[in-house]
This record gives sequence, structure tokens and C-alpha cells, in this order.
Amino acid sequence: MSGILHKKIKDMDSSKHEHKTFAYTRHEFVPRGYASQCLVSVYEIPPGKSAYPYHYHVKNEEVFYIISGNGMLKTPNDEKKVTSGEMLFFPADRSGAHKLTNTSETENLVYIDFSTHNDLDVCLYPDSNKVAIWGKGVNRLYRQDDNVDYYESE
Repeated sequence: MSGILHKKIKDMDSSKHEHKTFAYTRHEFVPRGYASQCLVSVYEIPPGKSAYPYHYHVKNEEVFYIISGNGMLKTPNDEKKVTSGEMLFFPADRSGAHKLTNTSETENLVYIDFSTHNDLDVCLYPDSNKVAIWGKGVNRLYRQDDNVDYYESE
């Protein structure tokens, strides 16, 4: 670790991502590799978009704090409206599956994402039947139907 962090959002490293119905700007407060067990970012989701597809993690837990805007949160049980001042916790299992969508026509949905950080994590995408393996030099996505026998090609 390199010491205490103290930054304004405008001074954080930022990246922008866009793909059809998904878009976000991420401002990294505690970036990957800075701390051993956590990541902290501020996300801005434009009107009508989602940051990520519906998914859940096997190892990493997440907490969102909604700073401003309004959204729709999809979970395994239902969909519910979320708004500024709310906190959301997503456990590292199927019950923590989530997708956050900005429901505003004009205003960004802005939230802080506090996440645990494990060397390896598996992320599952129930709507698209994909599985992802993240971390330690691995960044792979597969269709869950592509299951092979353990000894195949050995």
C-alpha cells in the first residue's frame, strides 16, 4: 500500500465505457493494485443506460451508495426503484445478482461502488448464460454451455 488517499472526483483517473444499452464513466478512488482487499470507484451512468449486465460474483462483495439520480435495480426477487441516499449490498453468491439501470431521461445516476477484491473471482451472468473469470492475469468469458470433460484433450 502506498499511503492514505485523499482526492476529489475530478482528480481521479477516469475511464469511459459504451456498448449499446450499457455505458458508464468510472472514477477510480482506490484502484486495482493499490489496496490488497478493496476497490472503490465512483460511477456515472447516463440516462437510459445500465453500467453492467445482470450478474453476480462468487468471491467479491459489493456495496453501492447512490449519490444522485434515480434508477431501477434488478435482483433475483424483483425490480425496485432506487434513489439518492440509499445503500445497496450485494453478497458474493446468486442472491446478490444485480443490474442497475438509470431511469432518468436527463440526469446521470451517480453512485460509489465499494467492492472487496480477491485475487480471483468468478462472475456469472444468468440472463446471457455466461461465466467470467477475473484476476491474476486472467480475463476470460465463456458460455456456460461450453462445458467440457475434465480429461478432454489430456
